[in-house]
Amino acid sequence: MNTQTHLISPTRQMEPIAVENLLINFTTEFHRIWDNTGSKSKPGSFWRPTPAPDLLPGYFPLGDLVISGRDNINEKRVMAVVREGDLQNAEAGKGPALSRPNDYQWVWSDTGSRANGDCSIWRPIPPEGYVALGLVCSNDSSKPSFNAVRCVRADLVVASSASTLIWSDKGSGADRDFSTWTVSPPSAPAGEIYFAPGTFIGANGYSKPAAPITAYALRMPIPLQVQTPPAAPVLTGHDASAALTPSRITQAVRLPWFTVSDPLMPSLVQLKTSPFYRLERTDHYLLVGEGRNSSDMHRPFRWRASRAQSFEMVRTFTRNTGLDIGNQWPSAMSAPQSAITCSARLGDSFCNTGSAPYEWVNSSEAEVIALVGKNRFAAVYLMQSDYRLLREDGSQVEGHLSFTDMDSLHLADYPAELEPAKDTKKELEKQTAVAPEQEPEKLPAAEPKADPQPTTGSAIVTDTAP
Repeated sequence: MNTQTHLISPTRQMEPIAVENLLINFTTEFHRIWDNTGSKSKPGSFWRPTPAPDLLPGYFPLGDLVISGRDNINEKRVMAVVREGDLQNAEAGKGPALSRPNDYQWVWSDTGSRANGDCSIWRPIPPEGYVALGLVCSNDSSKPSFNAVRCVRADLVVASSASTLIWSDKGSGADRDFSTWTVSPPSAPAGEIYFAPGTFIGANGYSKPAAPITAYALRMPIPLQVQTPPAAPVLTGHDASAALTPSRITQAVRLPWFTVSDPLMPSLVQLKTSPFYRLERTDHYLLVGEGRNSSDMHRPFRWRASRAQSFEMVRTFTRNTGLDIGNQWPSAMSAPQSAITCSARLGDSFCNTGSAPYEWVNSSEAEVIALVGKNRFAAVYLMQSDYRLLREDGSQVEGHLSFTDMDSLHLADYPAELEPAKDTKKELEKQTAVAPEQEPEKLPAAEPKADPQPTTGSAIVTDTAP
């Protein structure tokens, strides 16, 4: 007798993902509907998500789950389940997020397969304005209950495609051929997540279904919090470092567990212990260079500015977390728990990728040239953003990112101009000359506080005209 029992530590239920008036959560509890025991086809079984009434009251499946094999999947697989939320959270004129199917359309039955039990597969027929996200299994020839699944309002989903074969009845001898396939969402745009809830596509035959097919995935925006950025440095004397302002958390996004690959825990543990992750961006100014112009005419000064980002840093962060800064990334889940697949992409403003995404792999130094007014002390600053990924308990996932924004050049000078210079005041111009990228390692190291060297005939950063 085996006295060792795998115990799941009790944890609180995950806070639902709210998309307008749709609430999304996840269950690891299932009821076996049918398996092909007795058939000569490869082992396969169909399961229905059964969200626990005490933990997930009012939640419904979006379709059944099929697996290759007949082993018990409880606490080993996960699927999304849904519930109706507050209609006030939807835009005006939109109805409930969920609806019962109007009817079912027969897709397949195992007649002739010689399996020990009967099976039939059905496609929910949704009301107008709604779509069905999965097929439903019955252990006889009758239609499933209309409360077995829910259909979703069409604006809350995105059209998707078939991806990978899960199971087929090939070799069973059934009267009709049948195969089941995973759902693959399209590439998500910036600031969104597309994810398949774990349902499947069915096809009459063994070939991969080609478009157009009836397949959908859920969609959700990536929640973004924005705070006031650090104040730009203002010189009150000849100490440029004293003008630096404290760093601030300026933006943060909240990512669901299935978008993150946590090196310390598998996916199902993430769901139970860290269902959400927080990716923080902290901004602060760096001093590039400072100099005093003691002459009676404007003079240009030159400094070198280092970039904190690099290809290796981005690659390491992606390897540790599954996240790809500035690009879309696929689901972090791996087999055999990969029923939920996703595509996600962070917003461009959060990633500093609005104008030039390739800047994340540009580690070359930049040349900064400033035109300093006569008898003035000047300093040039740049904004650096640091990123870290936090679990729900506040611990940091291994790895970090840093990005130096060359478009954030800020020129400060001292003393302040005494005359208004009504006719000579010029708009601040900023320009950087980037050193060759192919051999950045051969460039000299940055010297942020080195004595400036006067130069002529170059691009400039100016604050005032003569």
